[in-house]
Amino acid sequence: MNPVYQKLELCYQSIRNKIPFTPKAALVLGSGLGALADELLQEGVIEYNEIEGFPISTVFGHKGRFVFSHIQDVPVVIMQGRVHYYEGYSITDVVLPIRLMGRMGAKLLFLTNASGGINHTYRAGDFMVITDHIASFVPNPLIGQNIDELGVRFPDMSHVYDPGLNGIIEREAGKLQIPLKKGVYIQLTGPSYETPAEIRMAGAMGADAVGMSTACEAIAAVHAGMKVCGISCITNLAAGISPKPLTHEEVKETADRVAPLFKSLIKASVAAMGDML
Repeated sequence: MNPVYQKLELCYQSIRNKIPFTPKAALVLGSGLGALADELLQEGVIEYNEIEGFPISTVFGHKGRFVFSHIQDVPVVIMQGRVHYYEGYSITDVVLPIRLMGRMGAKLLFLTNASGGINHTYRAGDFMVITDHIASFVPNPLIGQNIDELGVRFPDMSHVYDPGLNGIIEREAGKLQIPLKKGVYIQLTGPSYETPAEIRMAGAMGADAVGMSTACEAIAAVHAGMKVCGISCITNLAAGISPKPLTHEEVKETADRVAPLFKSLIKASVAAMGDML
């Protein structure tokens, strides 16, 4: 058996009796955005350190657990804190949580993150629906022996972020009168923030926002047959655009400030996506 798939099955078997229901949607909460899981009725919680062989999130503000709940009628599994490539894990471990949520039964993956604004029209606190991504600067999680149990060797990536799901997010944002940008996200490795020259490069390549997660997760999800959508919270302007040095504290402060709007948009969007599951 493929060792990556074997590890996935080992993780699943170690917690299968703790999973309270079959989730239809999986939600990843990024930096400073994890409070949503604390406000929902928690029908089950699995700490990452309870899962055999599972990578543990080491970043401040990432709790490190799966929370099971319902958003209206939609059964969801929420990843409250993700793991990042810069924490020293292999890229297959970084996407292991995504694959595990798919193994639990989730057919839809809703990604969120905190990102730096490259587009000069963006401001801290904006929300951006991800329409596409650039993942050329991190290892592809599909490198190595293909996991035939999950997907094909050469999966199509023409529409990673499902246009139908994006349309629902835009519609719900309009109902809530929440301004929404649309753009391309680029994932770099971190953990250092980007240099001004790197930001100019990313902008020239067509990126509107930059971060240290998400794109590799989306690739793994599409490979496994999941529908994907995502929202970036623009928590700061990127290096060379912002006159100030970049800090993690600024990221968290902005995420905390816009959290009420963000949580409203996420809940309304997931609820509206129920008919597609």
